[in-house]
Amino acid sequence: MSRFSSDFQSGLIDLMRWRRDVRRFRTDPVDEALLAQCLDTFLFAPSVGLSEPWRIISVDSDTARAAALDNFRETNARALDGYSGDKAKLYSTLKLTGMQEAPVQLAVFCDTATAKGAGLGALTMPEMRPYSVVAAITQFWLYARAQGLGVGWVSILDPARLRRDLDLPGDWSLVAYLCVGWPEAFSDTPELEQAGWEDRRGSIPLEVR
Repeated sequence: MSRFSSDFQSGLIDLMRWRRDVRRFRTDPVDEALLAQCLDTFLFAPSVGLSEPWRIISVDSDTARAAALDNFRETNARALDGYSGDKAKLYSTLKLTGMQEAPVQLAVFCDTATAKGAGLGALTMPEMRPYSVVAAITQFWLYARAQGLGVGWVSILDPARLRRDLDLPGDWSLVAYLCVGWPEAFSDTPELEQAGWEDRRGSIPLEVR
């Protein structure tokens, strides 16, 4: 039998529904104790071979943030060149990052050469290490949302350039650049869906073999 009540189960589904990618933040600071509490959820995450390969960098300095923002702007300009017509026009109007406003910015890497876990599971499927980092990020994101915080995942970046700008080891692979803070507003509808970029599926197709 489940140890969780039906109210908890329903609330968990609501949390997942209201966990949206946030790009519009207030500039109010996030209490350090609250942020630490959110980051502690990484400790509960599954990881291949118990390798815990996540490496989290707090991007705080003006220099580091400026470099990351320049990285985004240049990468975003190249991404725009990949579209044409109405799609390009719509893309140019999208707000795709909260890097200028978010009080907390975290660069989350995977240590692809970690000795922790002795390679269990990663020798046959090395991609399981970054997958483990993604799983940990998901837990962090949900818990942060439960605390009223918003999280935005910036994927329009040059990973190698960011790693160099932050002076990090070459075997650290960027998984996510996260903007964290108090959102201007919450919605249960993705911003890209609201903008007409794409629609969500209404159900999950299950293929049987």
